[in-house]
Amino acid sequence: MDDDLRVGPPLAGGERETLRAYLEYHRATLAMKCADLTDEQLREQSMPPSTLSLLGLVRHLAEVERTWFRRVFEEPDIPLVWSDSLDFQAAYDASGSGRSEAFAAWISEIEHSRRIERAAASLEVVGHQPRWGEDVSLRMVMVHVLLEYGRHNGHADLIREGVDGVVGA
Repeated sequence: MDDDLRVGPPLAGGERETLRAYLEYHRATLAMKCADLTDEQLREQSMPPSTLSLLGLVRHLAEVERTWFRRVFEEPDIPLVWSDSLDFQAAYDASGSGRSEAFAAWISEIEHSRRIERAAASLEVVGHQPRWGEDVSLRMVMVHVLLEYGRHNGHADLIREGVDGVVGA
């Protein structure tokens, strides 16, 4: 992984700037873990019985972005991309999917998330999380999504190493 083009988060900065930078860093990390792989390699599953793959992670994180930004702050009834029943595990099964479809959905959802975050007056802006039936702040959403990426980028490290032996941050 010599082509690390990620921008590191600031070592000192405001809360919003820091959250935004860490989220961007983790988005770029997932993209880096998937770089230079074929569709077949992206669909390679981690280990039985898990169906987890790099492509499945991209699909899942598209759903995470959609659920935590669009559904909370704009469109509470918008369906998930790969599930009619709010089954977040459905995205992991990437057997019939390819890079172009999964990455297009993921990038589109990231763009929506960025727009929503930038338009918010502050981290105190509140939206409604329909699945929980609770109001949540933009701060909580950003932290939650950041934790999702952190957890799944750890999975991506292991999966990528299993696919072709490449390791790296």
